[in-house]
Amino acid sequence: MLNPDFLAIQDHAAAAQEHASGPLAVEGGLMFWTLVVFVLLLLILKKFAWPAILGAVEAREQALERQLAEAAHDREQAAALLAEHQKLIAEAKSQAHAIIVEARTVGEKDRALAIEKTRQEQEELLARARREIAAERESAVAELRREAVDLSLAAASKLIEKRLDGETDRKLVQEFLASLGDRR
Repeated sequence: MLNPDFLAIQDHAAAAQEHASGPLAVEGGLMFWTLVVFVLLLLILKKFAWPAILGAVEAREQALERQLAEAAHDREQAAALLAEHQKLIAEAKSQAHAIIVEARTVGEKDRALAIEKTRQEQEELLARARREIAAERESAVAELRREAVDLSLAAASKLIEKRLDGETDRKLVQEFLASLGDRR
């Protein structure tokens, strides 16, 4: 049935497989060469790779620190600019308010001056109108007196049937009429 050689090979293969395949199986030669390769790799990395890696990490760290310092500086500048901007806005508001107040004051003064000027012009017009009215009245009164003198002379001449043309007669009648005007 089964060949004895086949069984011996199968037992030997099973034993070899059992011996080599365990996770806790320790082989001296493999361990030695693994340690040698590890140490050589460690020395090569220490000599060539670690300085480059550490230099790159330090350069990155310095770049980050520089960027953080720049960001802090930029933040400080932004805060200063914001404060200055707010100060300028406050000053502009203050100036605008002052200009508005000044404009109102000037406007009120101009309005008061215009009202005063208009009032003075009205008073001057009224005074001139009164003077003109008084002058016209005096002129009318004088004209009426002349007419009255002429009428009186005409009436008197009819009464005495004699025409009174003399300057002395005229003066006499004007004085009489003036004395009548003073009695009022």
